[in-house]
Amino acid sequence: MQLTRRPYSLVCCAAPTLVLGTAAFAQEPAATQTPLEEIVVTATLLERTLDKTPAAVSVVTEADIQDARQQLGLDESLTRVPGLFMQNRYNFAQDLRLSIRGFGARGQFGIRGVKVLVDGIPETLPDGLGSVDSIDLGATSQIQVIRGPSSALYGNASGGVISLTSEGGRDVPEAELRVAAGGYGFEKSQLKFGGETERLNYLVSVSDQKLDGYRAQSKYENKLLTGRFDVDLGKDRSLLTVVNYTDQPVSDDPGGLTTAYLTGAVDPRSAAPLNVQFHAGESLDQQRLGFVYTTPAGEHGTIKARNYYAWRDFGNLLPTQSQGIVDLQRDFVGGGVSYNYDGFWLDRPNRFITGADFDNQDDDRRRYDNLNGVQGNLGFDQNEHVKSYGVFLQNDLSISKRVQLSFGVRYDEVEFVVTDRYFANVSASNPSGDDSGSKKFTNTSPMVGLTFQLTDKLNLYTTYSSAFETPTTTEFSLPGGGGGFNQDLVPQEASNYEVGLRGGIGESQRYEVSLFTIDVEDELIGNEIPTSPGRFYFTNAGQTSRDGLEFSWIASPTDRIRTTVSYTYSDFKFDEFTERTIANPAGFDRAGNVIPSTPENLVFAEFSYRAPRGWFIAADALYVDDQFGDSGNTRDNPATPAVREGSEVPAYTVANMRMGWDIELDSLVLSPFLGVTNLSDESYTANVRVNATANRYFEPGPTRTGYGGITVGWKFR
Repeated sequence: MQLTRRPYSLVCCAAPTLVLGTAAFAQEPAATQTPLEEIVVTATLLERTLDKTPAAVSVVTEADIQDARQQLGLDESLTRVPGLFMQNRYNFAQDLRLSIRGFGARGQFGIRGVKVLVDGIPETLPDGLGSVDSIDLGATSQIQVIRGPSSALYGNASGGVISLTSEGGRDVPEAELRVAAGGYGFEKSQLKFGGETERLNYLVSVSDQKLDGYRAQSKYENKLLTGRFDVDLGKDRSLLTVVNYTDQPVSDDPGGLTTAYLTGAVDPRSAAPLNVQFHAGESLDQQRLGFVYTTPAGEHGTIKARNYYAWRDFGNLLPTQSQGIVDLQRDFVGGGVSYNYDGFWLDRPNRFITGADFDNQDDDRRRYDNLNGVQGNLGFDQNEHVKSYGVFLQNDLSISKRVQLSFGVRYDEVEFVVTDRYFANVSASNPSGDDSGSKKFTNTSPMVGLTFQLTDKLNLYTTYSSAFETPTTTEFSLPGGGGGFNQDLVPQEASNYEVGLRGGIGESQRYEVSLFTIDVEDELIGNEIPTSPGRFYFTNAGQTSRDGLEFSWIASPTDRIRTTVSYTYSDFKFDEFTERTIANPAGFDRAGNVIPSTPENLVFAEFSYRAPRGWFIAADALYVDDQFGDSGNTRDNPATPAVREGSEVPAYTVANMRMGWDIELDSLVLSPFLGVTNLSDESYTANVRVNATANRYFEPGPTRTGYGGITVGWKFR
């Protein structure tokens, strides 16, 4: 925790620490150029500077995550990252929909295809489903994003990586109280305290957040307890312990609206009728405990071991009667060990890391009829057990002072076992009603990359990387709602070819350009079951291709001003795909269509100014190109322009502003802040529900909304 303002870091570069108190600035010279510090990347397992990393990586620091933010979701600080597209900020029952280069775009709830880690401990399950319910943004100090396939690092569901680091304590014990409120019933309070002793660095955070929501049936409540305790055991040994408790009793789901809302025939604040009737939404209670132990191993080596446990009680009400209430009890246990060596090979500087991971997921899942929000008869009862094992090696060899070769490989096994405990669903093909079964998948994921220092301020990298992604336990479900597995599904596999440039202009500007092409075999695509809204069945597309360009630029012409611009171009299409639906088993040819929920162009821009008297202001804007809500790319009929019947989602631009002050009173710091989201009061679709039934693709975003609050900090000298 820090009582003075943190520096802004925009995407790929960090700025030097600035103390924004009035007294400090009274002694500063006139505004000058601010050199941009070198970034160290740790999410790639081998610690490297950004310029020597053969991958597209973005780093966002504490100031951009916390300062004057509403802190509702990760999208507030991560929209600046090129190649990353986020939706669904205001529907907490569906979770944040996050995609990197198209990985995760199919997600109907939770995060698919992207590995999420907090302090090195996965928030992504062995089956590939991730969530961000338990992430405390008010106690997060850094986020690193690997943009592109990374299964050679993290195994299953690693089309990209989001790695978060929790905030630690400062040298002097401190406490901080933050209260905020805003439009549509937003309230949030947070208390955190931390410090450092001779052997212990610690921080504890408690927060309580509520939101009535812009739309009907969208109320949300969340309570978080987060703790980080780093113990110095002496002789370069350390033990990190992280704890988290999440209580989210209410997360209502307003559902999607039809195209009628685009014409004004339906109120954008309304909810889907079935979602109201069946009280659609979810609740959860989760506890997580993790340990990371580090110790030297010889003169050039380090061993790191991690172990973690999570327990999750989850309830979900879907907008359908048959099996519309889900009761899930989950245990998630895992760990890993790695050995890091820093020395020489072939008389050249060389570093490598090797290790193994193990994860175990055990779910007891029951479904009951939903009688307008009241639990009815049991209709589904099974245990779902997922085990994964992985062994990996990563190596960096300095061929010369300016050329570095990086390569690695990982082998993974993922096994699914279902034990059916409900035998009433007998049929002619299954007279016993027992749908128990198992499936095992294996995969080898290689990567190789080269980095070239062309000049002192210009670096080039080229890389090949891969990713694989199994269906999750939910995605394996059969369309009819029975137990067991959809035996037709197979994992999707991706191959990524990429080249990039990173450079600087003077000491105060940096830029990055990445070009990539990704070939995906057997891409997983979901379709909502017409008779069971909220439940999806999945198929494999034959082949898809993804070509794209990512650009970012950051400049700090003075120590007061910071600007950033990022741009993403995406050409993501089906090359071979016959989409077979329940209504049309023969299928539709989707070759040449755009993958749904992937806009062609994304543009982000931000300008910030920090005054010498302790206040700052920042404004940003995000442009999102039009996109499709279904694999068929259905369009409106030009003969009836007044009628909107396709799945095309109109482009939009959303602008935001935030500002804050620091008032230092000896050991007390008062920091009032305020912000406005959607400054221009744009009408836009905040979330696209992919391949939804009855054309309910659209979830409208809120109108212009204000919020404000104050942070009060104390230093205990």
